[in-house]
Amino acid sequence: MKKLLTCFTFVACFSLSLVTQSNANEVKIGVLYPLTGPVAQVGIDAVAAVKTALDIINNSHDLGIPLSKEEGLSGLNGAKITIVVGDHGGKQDIGISETERMVQDEKVHAMFGAYYSSVTGAASQVTERAKIPWVNGESTSPKLTQRNFKYFFRVTPHDGEFTQLMFEFINDFNSKGGNLKTIGIIHEDTLWGTDSGSTQERMAGEQGYEVVEKISYQAKTTSLSSEVQRLKAKNPDVLLPSSYTADAYLFLNTAQELDYNPQLLIAQNAGYTDPKFIETMGSKAEGVITRSPFNTDLATTIPLIGKINELFKIHSGGRDLSDVPARAFTGFMALAQAINNAGSTDSEKIRQALVDLDIDSSSLIVPYHGVKFGPDGQNEKTRGILMQVQNGKYCTVYPFELAACELKYPMPTWAEK
Repeated sequence: MKKLLTCFTFVACFSLSLVTQSNANEVKIGVLYPLTGPVAQVGIDAVAAVKTALDIINNSHDLGIPLSKEEGLSGLNGAKITIVVGDHGGKQDIGISETERMVQDEKVHAMFGAYYSSVTGAASQVTERAKIPWVNGESTSPKLTQRNFKYFFRVTPHDGEFTQLMFEFINDFNSKGGNLKTIGIIHEDTLWGTDSGSTQERMAGEQGYEVVEKISYQAKTTSLSSEVQRLKAKNPDVLLPSSYTADAYLFLNTAQELDYNPQLLIAQNAGYTDPKFIETMGSKAEGVITRSPFNTDLATTIPLIGKINELFKIHSGGRDLSDVPARAFTGFMALAQAINNAGSTDSEKIRQALVDLDIDSSSLIVPYHGVKFGPDGQNEKTRGILMQVQNGKYCTVYPFELAACELKYPMPTWAEK
């Protein structure tokens, strides 16, 4: 193992332990995440997931999944993968400049990241012009795969698919005797939140639900008092928030202060699955439901989760897998498998290998049916879950056949928490 010094724009240099190879068969991938700012832990965990994938690919592990048995990429004569890590801090301009640095100076063969949909959307324009593949594991704005890009591939479900899951749940709940009729929507105003809110509003209309309030608030706002008061006045049966970490905390704190008690809160991921969410919010998080493609309680049906989690803890300082790192791991392994199938670092051959990629669900740690990209670059085999915070832990409650816990409805009031 060799220590490489990797510098992030506007932040201190971090020493990353990476396997390196000096010959021409080295595969270099740019990895871009928020490593500073309000969602830094998400980015740090995502990089740990990528390092877990590197460990599996570059060394030999008895996991029974592609790329794990032999050291390096067999399709490239054992070539090792190295990464160049960049920090965008949640800012599009930094994401663009870091991507340009990796493409022009570091000569990366592909790009991976970058969590924030807005940053992913802006920075992937750089690679599209350069004709270098970009694989994304966790950004969910539907628009990212509606741009007619040839070099952009997304492994995760997008917000349209996740929102469909939410309404499938609401419909199933009603079919079992529920009486949910009205919807409230609140979202931050970047690309991700805006797309999420508009998608939820459209689907609510299509499904026959009344949207009694739709609120957009400024990203990184410091007050949500008026917004919470509006929601309390309309009291929708189901609240659908799309918030990053700081504003998710702010919303729940404000709801407690103003004694607003939603019957059901079904979040669009992000802040509500931040690795520090439950730890930070404590009992305030009880009853919150969030969509996700991953939860550790799926290990009973997906045994591979436990094996990967043990490796992940080595690279994460003892932290367990959660939503974003699980998706990052899945996406990076898909990219690596495509490069191995291509048998080359040529960008066109990698792109074609991504087009042709077809991964079976048996080698995944998420409940997707597999990985196979459609003409728009979106994985056509995605599937999500809904999980609820119960007794200080996330517990899968939907689809019902995967549920580890029974749904708690209505969610506890502030007086009960």
